[in-house]
Amino acid sequence: MIIDDRSLDLVFKGFKTVYTDAYLEAPVHWDKIAMQVSSTGRDETYGWLGQFPQLREWIGPRHVKSLQAHKFTITNRLFESTVSIGRTDIADDRLGVFKPSFSEMGQSARRHPEELVMGLLAKGFNETGFDGQNFFDTDHPVADADGKVSSVSNMQAGSEAPWFLLDTSRQVRPIIWQERETYEFQSMTDPTNPHVFMNDDYLYGVRARVNAGFGLWQLGFGSKATLTADNYAAARAAMMNFRSDGGRILGINPTTLIVPPALEQSALHILNADRDAAGATNVWKGTAALVVTPYLDA
Repeated sequence: MIIDDRSLDLVFKGFKTVYTDAYLEAPVHWDKIAMQVSSTGRDETYGWLGQFPQLREWIGPRHVKSLQAHKFTITNRLFESTVSIGRTDIADDRLGVFKPSFSEMGQSARRHPEELVMGLLAKGFNETGFDGQNFFDTDHPVADADGKVSSVSNMQAGSEAPWFLLDTSRQVRPIIWQERETYEFQSMTDPTNPHVFMNDDYLYGVRARVNAGFGLWQLGFGSKATLTADNYAAARAAMMNFRSDGGRILGINPTTLIVPPALEQSALHILNADRDAAGATNVWKGTAALVVTPYLDA
């Protein structure tokens, strides 16, 4: 192959096609549990977290809720993946050898949000959300109608592999996926570039500025207890009883059960089996969608 701008452009387009096809084909679940937000700066502050503008009977003047009562900032992070290909390999038309690498790059880019979102979910027992408590905790402060503050739990303690029950039925989600610059396939083939000149190779890679952060803790429940029908039922009941400040029922609807591979069988018995271990009708069948992901073990 003659190396010139035209041939290098064709090589780039070929690699990008392989990358894009693999990117589009990779199965992911993160978009089912995370709220996607476009970012316009180095970080974004979510002042409205914790506010639930519910309706009330209009008596007297309006009651205005301040959306600055809580502040939670998510800072964008820069990610990259880069490979080099020798100029002689392109000149010798050895492009097919490198296609699997670009296919893997596309798969990795597509799954990267999955890794961050699910990984953050798993860290929720030890990292704080908008209210200053761990995202999954036993003492989230919630005020009743009289202003009296009590502690509310959205977790079950234990020493088993963690599993999570989420309400993903709303526009607001338990996890926020923030994108400043989405995943972009790039190349460096300019012969005057110092790297290209000194190493006689070309660079191809992907970059992105993104991050994941916690949304509303009321939309999630984390457990390290054994995944049993009883514990699943207790988690559902706790979530559906969550109230906002002021004592109003939030109407939480648990829709999604997320488990690591080690708990897949237990989750399938709870959500898919017609009968339980005792032979009775399984009343929990179909009560949530199941997501199995290895990124909870990351």
